[in-house]
Amino acid sequence: MASTRVIGLDIGSTCVRAAELEFPGGNRTGKNPPSLVRFGEVGLPLGAVRDGEVVQQDIVARALRQLWSQAKFESKDVVIGVGNQRVVVRELDLPWMPYAQIKESLAFQVSDSLPMSIEDALLDFYPTSQSDGPQGRMVHGMLVAAQRDTVSTNVIAVEAAGLHPTMVDLNAFALVRSLARGDLARGTTAFVDIGASVTTIVIADQGVPRLVRSLPSGGQNVTAAVAAAAGISNPEAEVVKREVGIGYAVTPDRAVASEAVNGVVRTLVESIRNTLVYYTQNGGAAIDVVALIGGGAHLPGLGQYLSSTSRLPVTLGDPLSGLRTSKTADRAALNGHESLIALSVGLAYGVAA
Repeated sequence: MASTRVIGLDIGSTCVRAAELEFPGGNRTGKNPPSLVRFGEVGLPLGAVRDGEVVQQDIVARALRQLWSQAKFESKDVVIGVGNQRVVVRELDLPWMPYAQIKESLAFQVSDSLPMSIEDALLDFYPTSQSDGPQGRMVHGMLVAAQRDTVSTNVIAVEAAGLHPTMVDLNAFALVRSLARGDLARGTTAFVDIGASVTTIVIADQGVPRLVRSLPSGGQNVTAAVAAAAGISNPEAEVVKREVGIGYAVTPDRAVASEAVNGVVRTLVESIRNTLVYYTQNGGAAIDVVALIGGGAHLPGLGQYLSSTSRLPVTLGDPLSGLRTSKTADRAALNGHESLIALSVGLAYGVAA
């Protein structure tokens, strides 16, 4: 059987990233692991993408064309993701019916329970389990409701670059597919993706997503706080931020920057901890480990700080641990930065399921 190649495209606040995976026999669940064929990234100016939504479509389209030229992707078919605070994800139980009928009936099932009008929403349902009870056979899962314009602005930018979106997936589900392997798939894991301006938390039990939450803060918020406090440019603040980290003693000339870092990071970590506590206090299984990913996860001291605050072990997620690497992919270029392509890898996994 012929192999299948899929390209996952991650449109972030500071860059666009893409990863091309090849699935032997066209099946991502087969015995033979997929291969990373190509990957690449191109930076974006601040403001081109804000909170996960494309604001300046021409700039993003230009970056995408540059990415395809540099990385030599052979296909223009892509899977893109969506995920911010304008995407609602919640548990939903429904009478059992075929999946196609579930999707057709969602608008009628949830019209009175969404913080948006049905006309403005794109709806999907992610089934997680089934059961038989007094009310008959039930299907349990997660409802996904996204503001239509949240998705359409990104799709328009992708199409303007000459690419063809074949599927729009939820970022949180893509992260689980990318990272839930080995021990991270056997227990209850909190995957925390700290991006530039959005932090995504998805808690999975035995590899099945159970809770999704987006926080409006990330690494760029830390950088901006340092820049404002120290009166320096954003590029300078980025360097200072990583020199200062969190939880380390600093020299007097770095005290202002350190306090700026601490202020933003403490608030973010507290929100992450509150999400984990909420999950366990509302019937969720005890969380075994936190897996950090994203550019913001590389702030020195952040993992230790989150671990001491949550009283949980914290590790860096590695989306390449279950992949082979083709000769066309420069694996060495990702050393130390593996978690940055977790989302694009997970998006490619989804369409090949």
